[in-house]
Amino acid sequence: MLKKKTALAAEDEQEPEKELDMKATRRAGKLQPPDRPLTIAEWRKLKESVGNLPRFDIKMICALFSSGSELGIAKSLLTFVAVETGTLSYELLLRYLTLCVHGGHDAEVFDVYGIMRGRFSTLDTGASSLFIKSFSRTARWREAVNILHEMKVVTPSPRNYGDVIAAAMLHGDMMTAWALYDELIENGLSPQQDTWETLFKGVKRTTEVEADNISHSEYEERLRGILSGMRNNQIYPQYNLVSSIKSWFESLPGQKWTGNWTSATPKGLCRCCGSELESIQLTADEYQEIKDRVMTDIIQGRDVFNKTTPEELEHFKEFVKRRPSFDVVVDGLNVANANKDKSKQSATLLAVVSELERQGLTVLVLGRKHMLRPSKSWERHNMNLIQLKAHCFFTDNISEDDPFLLYATLQSGNHCRFVSRDLMRDHKACLPDGATRRLFFKWQRGHQLVVDGQVAAGRMVRFQSVPSYDTIVQTSGDSWHIPYDNTEDRTTYEVPQQWLCLIRGSNSTQ
Repeated sequence: MLKKKTALAAEDEQEPEKELDMKATRRAGKLQPPDRPLTIAEWRKLKESVGNLPRFDIKMICALFSSGSELGIAKSLLTFVAVETGTLSYELLLRYLTLCVHGGHDAEVFDVYGIMRGRFSTLDTGASSLFIKSFSRTARWREAVNILHEMKVVTPSPRNYGDVIAAAMLHGDMMTAWALYDELIENGLSPQQDTWETLFKGVKRTTEVEADNISHSEYEERLRGILSGMRNNQIYPQYNLVSSIKSWFESLPGQKWTGNWTSATPKGLCRCCGSELESIQLTADEYQEIKDRVMTDIIQGRDVFNKTTPEELEHFKEFVKRRPSFDVVVDGLNVANANKDKSKQSATLLAVVSELERQGLTVLVLGRKHMLRPSKSWERHNMNLIQLKAHCFFTDNISEDDPFLLYATLQSGNHCRFVSRDLMRDHKACLPDGATRRLFFKWQRGHQLVVDGQVAAGRMVRFQSVPSYDTIVQTSGDSWHIPYDNTEDRTTYEVPQQWLCLIRGSNSTQ
């Protein structure tokens, strides 16, 4: 078996073919590719002119790829290598395959597939992904299903599944498309948004092609299930996807759905239909549930003592028990680091604490012991003032702040908020199921304060406003409100501001 590892074959890449793009770009410029196909003699002369450069064939095909050269030049290179060496290496064929797939030369891909299948007993992840991508856009798309199944020794990527699902939808085979979608979910993978877009776009056309493939009502139920999944996993569809969702709703026969792009008022009312969006506030039962889960799975979880000790955590619990409940808990180091000028760290933290004190709030500042050592960053005068204005607890320098922050905030009650830019991703991952993670995310959005802009001398400290409503996919039966992403530059404590409002007409049939 000849199976060489290449840059393309990294198994933890969801789209292995992208790896070659980067490699080729970095190597471009070392060789000047020809502008036409060369004869064997001309290739030999070119190779000699660069001192018989080691790995000449690989470096040249990378240069051809990065320069966007025509396919015929690459084919003439392969002919030269085959004559010179009597064979074509796996790596060279893989890079040639990438060039063909990215160039849309699917007929040539079929030839390469035949060669590689004949010569090598197995294909790596990179080659399999490329063949799936190419075959899925042709009449031979069912062969991509077979390649996908062969990849199950190493779980195929969401992109692999998405390519074949798109092919199945294009050719009217909804049963295969949904079977692969179910398989993707069962493997614990997250579908890519363009896969969802394919499913929402494809329903009208494919039901006309193969009406007995899957019933319209079943298809409708499955697509609504995708929307429920977005809700449970805090997923915000991007504009292209939400446009497809809007078109799908409006195309449903007899239901008279109307979609409009809108936003919400500060009080949580849809500006289009006037409906009240779900509150960001947790009910007493929800709060108790998330408090119990965080205490069990995060505070007392097996990973918490990787960066703290049981003794330190118990000491902190006693510290909290002896104090009044806090109104706000400040992640001191996180807040201080928000200022790009590291000599102003203690001044930044003091400004934030002073503003919270001015508001009459009971404040807890969590810090590290090194912050108490006077330095340019941590001025003694500022740190003394902070300890006068707030309760303070300083952990060992190696300790992780988050368990302490979560414990103090949740132990203080539903009114208590916390100040941090931390995304809390690792902690959400510790929770046992999607419903609990969604509840944690809701709690985070309703309780996290983030300093708005830079903290500067003489400037009032402001915090980003916490909305009164929950920014999440929601439905009342006769309406859907779907927040959507129109930017890629957003962190988890920020939420989209734009919504799709869908209303069903009063005279529609169920």
